[in-house]
Amino acid sequence: HTTGPSLNNDKLYKFTYSAEVYVDQVKASLQKSAGYRISSGVDVNLLWRNPDNDDDQLIKITINDVQVENVNERPAAKNIFKGKSPERIIGKEYLEALQRPIVLELVRGKVKTFYSYQNEPGFTQNIKRGLASLFQLQLHSGSSREVDISGKCNTTYHVRQDQVTKIKDLDSCEIERKGYTSHSRILDVGTKGTSATVYVLEDSFIKSIKAEENFVFVLNYRRKTGAKIVSKQRLELKSVQAGMGLIAAKQVASVIKTLDPNYVAMPLEAELVKSECKKCPSLSEHWKSIREHMHPDKLSKAEAAKSFLSFIQNIRKATKEEILKVIRSENKDFLPQVVDAVTSAQTPESLEAILEFLDFKDASTSILQERFLYACGFASHPSETLLKSLTEKFKGDVANEEIRETLVIVMGALIRKLCDRGGCKLPAVVEAKRLILNRLEKATKDDNVQMYLLALKNALLPEAIPVLLKYAESGEGPISSLAATALQRYDPSFLTKEVKETMNRIYHQTRKVHEKTVRTTAAAIILNSNPSYMEVKNILLSIGELPMEMNKYMLSMIQDILHFEMPSSKTVRQVLKDMRAHNYDRFSKMGSSSAYTGYITRGPDVSSTYSLDILYSGSGILRRSNMNIHVFDRNAELHALQVVIEAQGLESIIAATPDEGEENLDSFAGMSAILFDFQLRPVTFFQGYGDLMSKMLSATGDAMNVVKGLVLLTDFLQEIQLQSGPTASAEFLGGLAIDISGGMEFSLWYRESKTNVKNRIAVFVAGNAEVDSFFIKTGMETTLEAETALDFISTVQFSQYPFLVCMQMDRVESPFRTHMTKYERLPSGRRYTARRGKAAMLAGNEYPLHQENSNMCKKVFGSKSDSAGSWF
Repeated sequence: HTTGPSLNNDKLYKFTYSAEVYVDQVKASLQKSAGYRISSGVDVNLLWRNPDNDDDQLIKITINDVQVENVNERPAAKNIFKGKSPERIIGKEYLEALQRPIVLELVRGKVKTFYSYQNEPGFTQNIKRGLASLFQLQLHSGSSREVDISGKCNTTYHVRQDQVTKIKDLDSCEIERKGYTSHSRILDVGTKGTSATVYVLEDSFIKSIKAEENFVFVLNYRRKTGAKIVSKQRLELKSVQAGMGLIAAKQVASVIKTLDPNYVAMPLEAELVKSECKKCPSLSEHWKSIREHMHPDKLSKAEAAKSFLSFIQNIRKATKEEILKVIRSENKDFLPQVVDAVTSAQTPESLEAILEFLDFKDASTSILQERFLYACGFASHPSETLLKSLTEKFKGDVANEEIRETLVIVMGALIRKLCDRGGCKLPAVVEAKRLILNRLEKATKDDNVQMYLLALKNALLPEAIPVLLKYAESGEGPISSLAATALQRYDPSFLTKEVKETMNRIYHQTRKVHEKTVRTTAAAIILNSNPSYMEVKNILLSIGELPMEMNKYMLSMIQDILHFEMPSSKTVRQVLKDMRAHNYDRFSKMGSSSAYTGYITRGPDVSSTYSLDILYSGSGILRRSNMNIHVFDRNAELHALQVVIEAQGLESIIAATPDEGEENLDSFAGMSAILFDFQLRPVTFFQGYGDLMSKMLSATGDAMNVVKGLVLLTDFLQEIQLQSGPTASAEFLGGLAIDISGGMEFSLWYRESKTNVKNRIAVFVAGNAEVDSFFIKTGMETTLEAETALDFISTVQFSQYPFLVCMQMDRVESPFRTHMTKYERLPSGRRYTARRGKAAMLAGNEYPLHQENSNMCKKVFGSKSDSAGSWF
């Protein structure tokens, strides 16, 4: 009785074999896919059976009569194999190697040893391994962990009479292959792989085998953009003939020696095979060809993002010396973009090159240092080495104080990314966490405290919550506000009873007087983290007792929770049934502050929301404006953008009275941004009365740049070992060219202030799924590109009371293009390509805000004169 396939003595089993690969879009039918088929004859015969164990046998497998053809019917003009013999296509030595026999030792149906010739090309060995793996099977249902060409995998067998189905769990396979994913799930690529083999048996040996593997890759944020790779194998018994007799021997070793002493035992799992690029341009040549698209003035164009991605791909293949050659040959206009790309490549060579080039002791190159650090903050899969290098730089000499701040802020972002991937216990992470927390404890200067708080705002460490609570409640002005907004970024599950108690004390000022900005943040934290009935009721009862504009702001926040059906809206509705909380006196408060949330898009894959909230001081001057864009799907959320403009202590300019608790505030205006979950270093417009006056007198009206550069968003690579032998890969890269600027203009003459945040964005995403079979490459490239601009403008006229406020959020008309190219390519340069593309214009849009705002805008633009005042 045998538990595996059993061959008869002195017989030669003749099979036909084919291995096919298809590459196409996810939903496309295989009839139009790119791909190819290798077909051949396969001879199988028994060499030896263990006299003591029927279940231990040696079989010889020989491939012959190899053919290569299109996988689908194609006219002669589009057939790259037309008129070419298999020898020409595959190469003489490869074809000879492919037709040399292999020997398998099968024990209970599993391949115990795979024998082949040592110095054969890896590619032909893998095709033989793919064929050999098909002969591995068990004749009873059950699961086991098996080694085959795909590595060590969990395999399940279902046996029904003469049919066996083998299901391989591809996610469980252990095999050395390159790959990485993006940090954010929303920006990443969803993957799914399945593998099934159906055996039909006759007289306990194989009559036919059909195997199929499917790999699907889709962009999580646009599931229409994706690719699939399908690999099929088929083995069918054609005839059984008289064959050689068995070799008489006690041991396997002596049989192998008798057969051919050159045979060696080899692993059954595939070896890594990489085909070399013959005519690829050098890194310098490639840079010269795309350089023009990377000019600073063109950075909000899709072509810039496209060039950035192709440059990263080439940097990833380059040596440190090649990278340094490009960096050192460039001028100051283009260098920042080169730094963006080299840092985003995230290879050990690119990191060594950029660290050798940048000198943190030299203040004159601070622009390049900042671009390097921001690219590190956006890193898609940062390494421990990167964090370690930044920690060492921070401990060393840094000439520019702003760069020193940015360094530690970026260290915070890297701590979070490494922790999210289970690397919280890595030595570099432990050291960086300790450094930030210890230095914050010892910091005495406000600037230093703010710098470490910003790092914690990025790191989101659970152990930092008590420290943030301390600074939120007992810190002064900006420090207290920063600690509160850092707490606001935590997932509500981290916000303990102690956090909520502290936020309630801050909002209700039970221990000390707090500024409006901190109080409103505390209220937002309470309302966003599953508030109790009493917490909501106390907040509602406070409305009416607050400073006037804060009354209006809190009302708007409550109304926004109700209209947008936020999680706490049920509790709010319950409280509103109580007439003490819900009455005309409370709900008719005047003012111009507001909070509003709406949808930008609602799609089957992802949705995105925008929220705008604006808080004024009682004198009509902006206190804080906050614009947020969130993107989310069923399982994840991404804080895509936040731009906050804060101002304080400006009442003296218009001889107005400051609000309670804000009498002694220094004049200040500044801007802070979060981009793709990464808090950037805040920008100051002016600090102090003298600075304010000098800027008003020397006003140019130019907006200040907050962030400008190229960001790698989607960064996905997966190398796959196909069961039929070839290597496949799927690579998706998404780049963003971004230019965000903001300004605050002020006219005493017209008693008007204006804040303007301009967001210029271009996106380019490129996906490539490819099967590399050494003698042919087949694949599909898919791209999408879009350019857009989003402006957020708020205009305030404080010449009368109540003052007039108009907020606008506009998106310009945006081009959107997609392209798809399927290809088959021979090393000789002969190729087949099929292209398809689509272009559309997405209409511009003015995003709706609440009705009050629309009414105000009519008044503001109705009463405006044509002449402009003195702005800064």
